[in-house]
Amino acid sequence: MNSKPFILLYYVWAMGIACGFTGQDDRTLKVKEIEHSGDASLQEVSDLLESQTELHDIDLINWDAFSYRPKAQFRIAHSNNQIWLKYYIEEKSILAEVVDVNGAVSNDSCVEFFFDPQADGNYYNFEFNCIGTPLLAYGPGRSDRHFVDEKSIQEQIQVKSTLGTTSFKEQTGEHTWEMTLVIPAESLLHDEGLQLKGLHAKANFYKCGNKTAEAHYLSWNPVKAERPDFHRPEYFGTVIFE
Repeated sequence: MNSKPFILLYYVWAMGIACGFTGQDDRTLKVKEIEHSGDASLQEVSDLLESQTELHDIDLINWDAFSYRPKAQFRIAHSNNQIWLKYYIEEKSILAEVVDVNGAVSNDSCVEFFFDPQADGNYYNFEFNCIGTPLLAYGPGRSDRHFVDEKSIQEQIQVKSTLGTTSFKEQTGEHTWEMTLVIPAESLLHDEGLQLKGLHAKANFYKCGNKTAEAHYLSWNPVKAERPDFHRPEYFGTVIFE
């Protein structure tokens, strides 16, 4: 019996496990805990993420009709029951027209974090255009979203973009920008008392731009919908908070 095909199949399977994939294309990400006494500034959060965490790619093209792939990466950790998240983006053009909280930020150059803390299909969609305008809603699917109060978002979620906060029309040419976020567990209003440490959750990370010169829809974990649709919790990956 020729053992080479078996060895090859075993190697492919082992590599898939090592990269965090299961047979259902379920990527797994371990979120490191960073110890820090007291409240960390956004600059401290950025520096600690840079020095203590790994880069992860948002690079999957799920729909052939939208083949543009800007470079999109992120770092993530948790500390003092807060999620720390930093995005790194390089793209051909940038757009930032939306300035209203809970506005259509996905039309602009946008990064997103969809988070299902209980892994039960009910999730929060955190969306930010490239100047940090936020959108936050909760529910079990696209058609049943409940927006979080604007005041709560502004009081609890910290965001800083290297592009500042002033809106602008689309700017062509190569652009690089970064965004640092602090999301406290207290902002997850439908999961009162949630503790991040030890939590096994579901999530996906996205980069999009509905109305940019080249519309694009990238994800961290594969999305197997027929058309662009990030509101598909069945395609979230696994996120383990150490």
